[in-house]
Amino acid sequence: MQKSPPLDYTEVTPSAKIATQAHGWRAKCLQRLVRLDMPVPKTVALPAQTVRAIAAGHSVDARAILSHFGAMPLISVRPSPENPDWGGPGTVLNVGMNAERHAALVQRHGAEAADALYLRFVQSYAIHVARLDPDMFDDIKAGPNALSDSLRQYEREMDEAFPEDPAQQLGEVLRSMARAWEGTSARLLRQAKGAPAEAALGLVVQSMAQGIGQGLSGSGVIQFVDPVTGLAQVTGRYLGNSQGRDALKKTEAMYLTRDPRGPSLEDLSPEIFAELARHGAACRGRLREEMQIEFTIEDGQLSVLDAVKVQRSARAGLKIAVALAQDGVISNDEAVLRVEPRALSELLHPQVDPRGVRDVVAKGIAASPGAAVGRLVFSSSGAQASAARGEPCILVRRETAPEDIRGMHSAVGVLTERGGVTSHAAVIARGLGLPCVVGASGLRLDSKDKKLTAADGRVFREGDTITLDGTTGEVLAGAADMLAPALDDSFRTLLGWADAVRDIGIRANADTPADAAMARQFEAQGIGLCRTEHMFFDEDRLVVMREMIFADTSQDRAAALARLLPMQRDDFVQLFEIMAGLPVCIRLFDPPLHEFLPHSREGLRELAEALDKPLSDVTRRAEALAEFNPMLGMRGVRLGVVLPEIYAMQAQAIFEATVEVAKKGTAVVPEIMIPLVSARREVELVKTHIDAVAAAVRVRTGVQFDYKLGVMVETPRAALRAGDIAQHAAFLSFGTNDLTQMTYGLSRDDAGRFMNTYVQQGVFPEDPFHVLDVDGVGELLQIGAERGRKTRADLTLSICGEHGGNPESIAFCRQQGFDYVSCSPFRVPLARLAAAHLALADRGPIKNHGTKS
Repeated sequence: MQKSPPLDYTEVTPSAKIATQAHGWRAKCLQRLVRLDMPVPKTVALPAQTVRAIAAGHSVDARAILSHFGAMPLISVRPSPENPDWGGPGTVLNVGMNAERHAALVQRHGAEAADALYLRFVQSYAIHVARLDPDMFDDIKAGPNALSDSLRQYEREMDEAFPEDPAQQLGEVLRSMARAWEGTSARLLRQAKGAPAEAALGLVVQSMAQGIGQGLSGSGVIQFVDPVTGLAQVTGRYLGNSQGRDALKKTEAMYLTRDPRGPSLEDLSPEIFAELARHGAACRGRLREEMQIEFTIEDGQLSVLDAVKVQRSARAGLKIAVALAQDGVISNDEAVLRVEPRALSELLHPQVDPRGVRDVVAKGIAASPGAAVGRLVFSSSGAQASAARGEPCILVRRETAPEDIRGMHSAVGVLTERGGVTSHAAVIARGLGLPCVVGASGLRLDSKDKKLTAADGRVFREGDTITLDGTTGEVLAGAADMLAPALDDSFRTLLGWADAVRDIGIRANADTPADAAMARQFEAQGIGLCRTEHMFFDEDRLVVMREMIFADTSQDRAAALARLLPMQRDDFVQLFEIMAGLPVCIRLFDPPLHEFLPHSREGLRELAEALDKPLSDVTRRAEALAEFNPMLGMRGVRLGVVLPEIYAMQAQAIFEATVEVAKKGTAVVPEIMIPLVSARREVELVKTHIDAVAAAVRVRTGVQFDYKLGVMVETPRAALRAGDIAQHAAFLSFGTNDLTQMTYGLSRDDAGRFMNTYVQQGVFPEDPFHVLDVDGVGELLQIGAERGRKTRADLTLSICGEHGGNPESIAFCRQQGFDYVSCSPFRVPLARLAAAHLALADRGPIKNHGTKS
């Protein structure tokens, strides 16, 4: 060993200088427990600097440390990193056990108990300190000879007797734990948990509370909330004549509170149970957290060995944070900060109960959170039929297309063999609030025979029941146990506190009255994107839409659109009434017309019959509408310029709906958004037509109304020419889905095939369709915002793509001075909370609201 000055260590007392950064979370927590007058065994803390020196080969004065623990010390050594989530080497119990101490324990507690303690230490020391193979003890049978056999086996493997000197034992344990922390595997493991590369380890040396004795003796853990629901409930276990956390591992452990299923600690000693309850309340009030207490009882004397933050589900975390704030333990702002925005997904949707069994048959990409149980169907018509029978179903497709939207509306979940987080299935499912798993390439889909074959050979046919977990991306066989959504008073209370501090608007993307109702339930501040094309896929409208597509003249198109007009008007009336005066931004028709045509010959034949046209005519028209790259072809504003009848009908429906709800007492200023603009002249042409329609409706109805016209910025050119475009636009809403596609030259539906490789190899830091690319796409947003507002100071700015619900995107939009973000209804709560986190972060650290210990 290298010679060095004595290394630092500190006995944990109420006034000792113990800091989390230096000594770790466990040492600091134990000091707080000592300050609360809890019966904590004597403890010495070694700071990270000392532990690092030990790992480097410097010696520590183990005898000086042991001097704190009396003449015949028996101690434990526990890890104490700065953050408990970083893990650490395992605890070593009963350090100091030797023949002399063993003989004393035999006199006090009997040979069986003394042997058990010594045996535990010998085997733990051999495996974790001497680094011997755990299998070396497999042939040693339990019984009176187990201890002597283990000692002989250790001597045989090490060519030396098991160490008797407590100082030597402690020194080797400290060295082993210090070096284990510095090892490559441990370093990589904790970095995966978010620890910095230079994360350090403290250690605590604590007097053993033995958990054995003639009177009431044992060990256990206790907590006062349910870890899944967050409701007040005493949970834990107690095991007589045991140590550490044995009670959680042994089936013979008993309950804590009185329970008809068996004996309990409360039955055995109501006084000790009441003392534990007092300690739990003290931890909650003074440590400002729900804690799990590890305790030991020795001959009726209680010792508190440790307290750790209760592990909890997202729903429990929210419930606990709100309860602490309502009880005055923490502030409302701190409660808001304690709940991670992304954790809200678990509360908004049904979830698979983590306590149940999971029979995983496949894993894909978790594209839309939540879980659902349903029967397999392999077509949209099958999903609609299943819904008509009242049977929940999971729609399975190789990949979805626009004509599958009706089937997705009818299903309780969607599973696709291909696709990524921004594929059609993923985007629509998130908008509908459906659990969705995409890219489940381990499954083989046979649409013809209507069956799925898993990688392990299991076959699932139409009608078989599966569970889809869109939160984890797993497909489970059978019906798993489920948890209902947790949209309770605590959920609403927390988001109310979040709204009080956030400083950017949150709207919802909503295409249907059902979407709008969901947006209102989640308290969106309006609709930021209503995609009107989704309204045309209903069966009765699809036929009329196809008649319009096959019309030969402008008059024929107008006649067909006249049949759609009352349907569109009713849609907008419902949206306006549901939103009750909140802003509604309606995007005019966007997709290429071929999306409304059938793709199979059988479908074209049925269409020919419906239109009373020869199949050859229908086929020729369908072929004529086909484009080499339809997403860059005749769509968006280009349709409005070439076929102005479509936008004229939609504008008339919007304005007539505005008049209708105004007569009922609801004032509406509709926002009309032109998609896929690239040039100012496009906006001028569309604006001229829409202004004319508005004037005609005002004259015909005698009702005056206002409206706002804006542009959806989806092309790089629109961002660069935003100054010109803003001359005729009251708002610019950046459609980051298409803008990302066009900036990168990537198809969001196909990028999933190589995106993982690109991210892993550092080409992209993240999937740009999932996390906004602030360097490239973000610069276009910045340029567009600056140039637009230079032309028009009162220009409203927003984003309405899938990025609208991402905390990182919201942070960027706040920095650029955007007025609001818009996202799918089920991401509105996440966005509200994320915006509050960002606003609170700008204010600086929040002071402790509860009593400090």
